[in-house]
Amino acid sequence: MPRPSRTHDAVDQLLDAIIAGTLTAGEQLPPEGQLAVEFGVSRLTMREAVRLLQAQGVIVQVPGSRHRIAPVSEWTGMDAVVRHARSAGQRERSSLELLEVRMMIETGAAQLAAERRSDADLAVLEDALARMRTHHEADDVEAFVGADLEFHDAIIRAADNRILIAAILPLTTMLEETRGETSAVPQIRAHALVQHRSVLDAIGSGVADDARDAMAEHMRQTHDDLVSLVH
Repeated sequence: MPRPSRTHDAVDQLLDAIIAGTLTAGEQLPPEGQLAVEFGVSRLTMREAVRLLQAQGVIVQVPGSRHRIAPVSEWTGMDAVVRHARSAGQRERSSLELLEVRMMIETGAAQLAAERRSDADLAVLEDALARMRTHHEADDVEAFVGADLEFHDAIIRAADNRILIAAILPLTTMLEETRGETSAVPQIRAHALVQHRSVLDAIGSGVADDARDAMAEHMRQTHDDLVSLVH
């Protein structure tokens, strides 16, 4: 078997070529031997890379013929979809789509967190919010983003649902990038501080509906800021 790291590199190269349009969706995939030469890997490594992309719906096996490259709308693997969403030309749309997904996931997470959070969870949230405020005042965008992500991660963990944690992990890289874009605007950071305070207070109150509503309002504010101040 090829080494995992070499196979994953081949997966990334092949996926990037598909995303860039070098290999066109809807058309047949070139022979594995040809791809192996082009990407500088063994035929065995390329065969395994193709198999992994088949598992994500990027490449479709066609009986009696060469594999077909599927359009993005047919992709089923989160890693492949997220990689496409991060590509040039897709960033604005993907930022708004990510917010829609966050609205669905994080409002429910806040609702569960209000019911299940511990005193330790609240302490983590308070600490993250305090650091967000400090970094905002220092105009340290990178540190602000880090504390912001820790705040939301603490809510997910306070919700105490293992499947929820696993479901949001593939979105982490996109979250870091979009937060960096929005948090570079001081006005957006100021809005975030107010909204995070409301979310924390609602979770601390233990009233699930209030926590859900506070998170929904935070997501709406983030959407409005993204549209009016960034895009």
